[in-house]
Amino acid sequence: MVAYEFYLRDPIRGYQNVGTLPERRKNPERITPKSVMKWGENFFAKTLNINEMIFIQVSIDKNKDRIFQPNSNFVTQKEI
Repeated sequence: MVAYEFYLRDPIRGYQNVGTLPERRKNPERITPKSVMKWGENFFAKTLNINEMIFIQVSIDKNKDRIFQPNSNFVTQKEI
């Protein structure tokens, strides 16, 4: 299962994990960095600064209860 881990930049402690959202959309054409960031903004940014938030795509293996980070790229709000 594909999911997105969102992190908030803290000037003192570095990047802090805010939460993980699982991908629900079946149509891959609808999945863009902008749409993922918008989803994170709607879900998390009511109390957080979206400009300090990044996300990375991860893969969750439910059978082994493990999270894999197949892609080390991350996306910021400024890049969108």
